Amino acid sequence: MCNWWKPQEEKAFIVMQTPGYPLDPFVIDVADDVLVDLKARLRATRWSTDLDNDDCYYGISTHYLRGLVDYWLNEFDWRAAERKINIFPQHRVLIDDVPVHFIRQQGNGPKPIPIIISHGWPWTFWDMSKIILPLADPTRWGGDPEDAFDVIVPSLPGFGFSTPVGKGDMNFWKIAELFHTLMTKILGHSKYAAAGADYGALVTGQLGHKYADALYGIHLGHDIPLNLFQGERPWDLTGGQMIPEDAPDPLRAEILRFHRTYASHVAVHMLDSQTLTHGLNDSPVGMLAWILQRWAKWSDKNADFEANYPRDHILTNATIFWVTQSIGSSIRSYANANRYPWRPSHDRQPAIEAPAGFTFLCGDVYPPGVTVETRIQAFEYGPTKHWYNPVYMKAHEKGGHFLAWENPEAVIDDIRSTFRHLRSA
Repeated sequence: MCNWWKPQEEKAFIVMQTPGYPLDPFVIDVADDVLVDLKARLRATRWSTDLDNDDCYYGISTHYLRGLVDYWLNEFDWRAAERKINIFPQHRVLIDDVPVHFIRQQGNGPKPIPIIISHGWPWTFWDMSKIILPLADPTRWGGDPEDAFDVIVPSLPGFGFSTPVGKGDMNFWKIAELFHTLMTKILGHSKYAAAGADYGALVTGQLGHKYADALYGIHLGHDIPLNLFQGERPWDLTGGQMIPEDAPDPLRAEILRFHRTYASHVAVHMLDSQTLTHGLNDSPVGMLAWILQRWAKWSDKNADFEANYPRDHILTNATIFWVTQSIGSSIRSYANANRYPWRPSHDRQPAIEAPAGFTFLCGDVYPPGVTVETRIQAFEYGPTKHWYNPVYMKAHEKGGHFLAWENPEAVIDDIRSTFRHLRSA
């Protein structure tokens, strides 16, 4: 399933390296009747006609989707997926009446530092599965034991097994509050590191803004300003700006590709999150189509999607969303970023004071028109640089929007490099 997985060896390693915590273990064990109901709904799918869409111009085609759904129904083994996930030590706690599920993997080195890694949407915690063990035990993967981390990978509240939230107002800065409490009061760390990408970059950025004194630093996969979803057009990533008339044709094409890749989900999540939820929460095929389009469109633009995304990984994530009924609360986090706007905790500059490292994967369509050679320059002279206190940046050719899954080697190396000097602070 992934390059970092060696089931027999890792099981022994995890048991050996994980001492008892003053927390109850959490084991994923989805009830049989939930899985039976899922299969019944898959069998009862009323398929849409889909004329002239072999190239998926109008979105995920019926032909493509039917093949994946057939695999979900007849070949995908959720119980096998559960067993792989449950090898990792997991816990679930209530913080301010909000459930927070997380993997906690003990580091193996002379002085591991704790790091909390936040995923995005439509990711789950399982998209981090390739990087957890190499970060926790670098020696075993050819690294320096001095770079070891105690790795904490939560499900964002409202996502997956961090449900039901019981509150309709969850957003990134409220999640950051819960995660700071998790790291300091629940797990007892006086200082910790944080990392994140996509929506998780907002969570991590807020930690770096409000709690910089409690952090060694942060690592980000995307340079997303904390006020992204504010203003009068929160559904519009362009802010209403048109493409300049004098833009060269290749750049124009890249900008249009960026719009077609990211515009639709932001607009709908902002303006009609619950309207969409009614359909996605009732139909597993509808839910799969919505999130599959994001995985397919956001993955490495220069690579073969099916080669990078095995069906078992896609369906493990889809099943997590389905069995937890978390698709609605996950997408509402967009609208809540606008309805309950971010407010700065201080007026110092940069706003995100914690030292920041960046991994830029250039198979993403953002920012339009850059190459691996120009990506860092685009950040240095771009609209987001002033938000951060950058201490490390590296651009990579391989990988798109889903960093830890698409290019785990880069993420592992860059996280280690970011904190190599910060961990002694």
